[in-house]
Amino acid sequence: MRLALRLARRGFGRTSPNPMVGAVVVKAGTILGQGWHHRAGEPHAEIEALRDVAKQGHSAQGATIFVTLEPCCTHGRTPPCTDALIAAGIKRVVVGATDPNPQHAGRGFKILQGAGVEVVHGVLAEECTRLNEAFNHWIVRRTPLVTVKAAMTLDGKIATATGESKWITGERARAYGMRLRQGSEAILVGINTVLADDPSLTVRTKARAQARPLCRIILDSLARTPLTARVVTDDHASLTTIVVSPQAPKKRVAALAKHVTVLVAPLARRPSSAPRHPSLDLRWLLKQLGKAGVTRLLVEGGGEVNASFLLGGLAQRVAFFYAPKILGGHESRKAVGGEGVERLSDVIALSELRWQKLGPDLLLTARVN
Repeated sequence: MRLALRLARRGFGRTSPNPMVGAVVVKAGTILGQGWHHRAGEPHAEIEALRDVAKQGHSAQGATIFVTLEPCCTHGRTPPCTDALIAAGIKRVVVGATDPNPQHAGRGFKILQGAGVEVVHGVLAEECTRLNEAFNHWIVRRTPLVTVKAAMTLDGKIATATGESKWITGERARAYGMRLRQGSEAILVGINTVLADDPSLTVRTKARAQARPLCRIILDSLARTPLTARVVTDDHASLTTIVVSPQAPKKRVAALAKHVTVLVAPLARRPSSAPRHPSLDLRWLLKQLGKAGVTRLLVEGGGEVNASFLLGGLAQRVAFFYAPKILGGHESRKAVGGEGVERLSDVIALSELRWQKLGPDLLLTARVN
């Protein structure tokens, strides 16, 4: 099963909206074949492993297959893996995680058992489940798993008062940040980031060569994105979606729509004491992204965008990079802005904390409770 997990991870950043899955076929203590799911629309891991068995000149009759996720039992882009396993004469199926989809969970096991195949499940279940955290979230809730990423000084600042932020963290931390992008289908920033930095919001790594392109989401309620911005003019403009409010000037919206996708989002309901500037309904946006098959969204906004997701209860994970630097200053840009909370009892708590040292910097990844 550990080998199957290592194989599954080879699909990192390529399989969405499908999960990463690995499979190993074994008989009499010998590995006959192995495989993993390469990308959506292509054969699943079980089929790849069975094909490898045949390629090696072996027979899967009477063999055991170890697979990280419950075999599929319904027709999608590919036929059910349960049918293929039964037809190949597999005698025993050892599974890590159960299919998280409530409509499918356990059905694959029952079909296999009904055909006389022995089923063992729950082997390294926690690791196999964690492997597809984003897929599991999306398949149940139909919204992407949201990770808020920020690089900051030890006092929580992401830029000086004038907006200077390159580079707070070092090369290793920035390389890890690119890996976070590689594992996501979409990246989101606010209009202030576009105006200040004119970012490309792409994945700059060779590993991305065969991966799914990264969709770029810009929160821009009043359609202020310049027509000269990189996200509007570069070779990936077709992957850019600018989210505006109904209050956005129609001429600006029409001009942007000639180059990128423009999505008009409803306004969020705000208390009467809240500021009057338009605030986009982010819950509505997440549902639209979920419908489009986005399972993982990386938020790399400024302090206000980060606060909207964290304080709004819309984020599931954080990835905070800390540089051994202190910026100070009343006007310096904070990693998380917003109105904050009034009582400590309302503070946003984190769990499943993991600290990593990346050169001189520290990375905290955690789940938002």
